[in-house]
Amino acid sequence: MRRPDLKIRTALHDMLYVWWEETKLSVRDQGMLIFFYLFPLVYPLLYAFIYNEETVHEVPAVALDESCSAESREFLRRVDGTSVVRFVAHAADMEEARRVLREQGAYGIVRVPSSFASDLARGRQTRVFLYCDMSGLLYYKSLLMAATDVSLEMNADIRIAAARNSNEEQDRTTAAPIAYRDVALFNPTAGFAAFLIPAVLALIMQQILLLGVGLSAGTARETNRFRDFIPLTRHHRSVLPLVFGKALCYFLITLAASAYVLCVVPLLFRLNRLGEPSDLLFFVVPYLLACIFFSMTCSVFVKRRENCMPVFVFSSLPLLFISGISWPSTAIPEGWRWISWLFPSTFGINGFVRISSMGAGLGDVSAEFRALWIQTGVYFLTACAVYRRQIFLARFHMRRRHQLLRSRLMLRARKK
Repeated sequence: MRRPDLKIRTALHDMLYVWWEETKLSVRDQGMLIFFYLFPLVYPLLYAFIYNEETVHEVPAVALDESCSAESREFLRRVDGTSVVRFVAHAADMEEARRVLREQGAYGIVRVPSSFASDLARGRQTRVFLYCDMSGLLYYKSLLMAATDVSLEMNADIRIAAARNSNEEQDRTTAAPIAYRDVALFNPTAGFAAFLIPAVLALIMQQILLLGVGLSAGTARETNRFRDFIPLTRHHRSVLPLVFGKALCYFLITLAASAYVLCVVPLLFRLNRLGEPSDLLFFVVPYLLACIFFSMTCSVFVKRRENCMPVFVFSSLPLLFISGISWPSTAIPEGWRWISWLFPSTFGINGFVRISSMGAGLGDVSAEFRALWIQTGVYFLTACAVYRRQIFLARFHMRRRHQLLRSRLMLRARKK
């Protein structure tokens, strides 16, 4: 009875030793200190401040009035009066409008043709032309929506004037026979921050672990004589205490960081927070565990400290795209969809966005929740496999070193 108890106590002691050593290293090492503590504190604020305006305002544009009529001036005045468009110049012809577009940094041209007033007077349909710089889709959206809204307003005024109704109720019916109201679900401001920031915050947690754990692995290789991943001490000889000890260190650090990143940052910038905190907590646990074991598996390929930075930082943008948030998952090629399932961020981003921004419960994200637990199990096994191999290599190098020392001692003894 004593021997199993002794093994359990030894394993627990080794796990706590590994946890404490890794925790001290995360504080002493400047790189790990930045990635585990400073990075989650500053990086989310940087993203949130950049997109804090939510929507673009006062987009510079050029007005080209070829009609020079009261109706055309009214149309351009209303467009300029919206909060999203500002005319920086009035051009005489299209060539001048293009020149102003290049020189003054405008993003679009609103052109009213010469037949605008005459078509309206004769009861014929007329047109207004909008030329946009498509390098900025948000600018295009703002210009298009402003021109469309003003067109609808003037259409209603023209219909009311032609109908010659006797009361306001008839005017409202003439202007809009079918009443409608535009409601932006889960994003009332239709802003970019409410759409993008929740997904970025979830992705940040995975990237923090990839960088921090990778940096720890690179440090271990550089400080080891044989560039082994595992220092072969009596506390690092068993796989499970080693894996659990490191994972416990990373989990406690990132659990505190995730509480700040996923809860405090959205509160500071007034992002949507419709989900229950308990649901978010239960969902974050498998997400962090999956990211931890995934990072520990990937860290075995890090040979030097700086190797993890270009690779893992470069992967941030592709991972955001293939997650299905910034681009519909149904439009992603099937091969890339399968690749996206290898990363915890794919399921973590979708689940977190649905809980925090859409008010979903754990039952609504059960598919993502189960997928994260499956990834946790799979990556735990892969982490144990790669760590077991590293322990084997460390023992091999240690035996080889002892053999070399023994042969040197024997040579010296023979010479004497």
